[in-house]
Amino acid sequence: MNALGRHVLAELYGCTPEVLNDLKKIEDIMVAAALEAGAEIREVAFHKFSPQGVSGVVVISESHLAIHTWPELGYAAVDIFTCGDTVDPWVSCDYIKVKFCAQNMAANEVKRGIFDFEVSHKQVVNQ
Repeated sequence: MNALGRHVLAELYGCTPEVLNDLKKIEDIMVAAALEAGAEIREVAFHKFSPQGVSGVVVISESHLAIHTWPELGYAAVDIFTCGDTVDPWVSCDYIKVKFCAQNMAANEVKRGIFDFEVSHKQVVNQ
């Protein structure tokens, strides 16, 4: 891999509004999505907005999964950033799509940390 990581940006439309407004369900789905892809979870932080919507992040050893929801529109913005070769962000993305019952998804992948030589996210800097 000549990039440090892969960053999937997903737009989920036609999702179940009740799920998108339920902090506990969103947290459970995001944590499960990370585990489904084989990620190692470090920290979890989620917030419920008034009158609606949830934002949160699952910090993983390999980077993060983040979300913001608009239940009134059936919409969720999701980003999944993974470093290294062991965790596939698309596994998490597809899991989230299914659990939100999304009718449509637009997603793309951005390579992060692109170099013109072979890199490893675990390279050691000599000091």
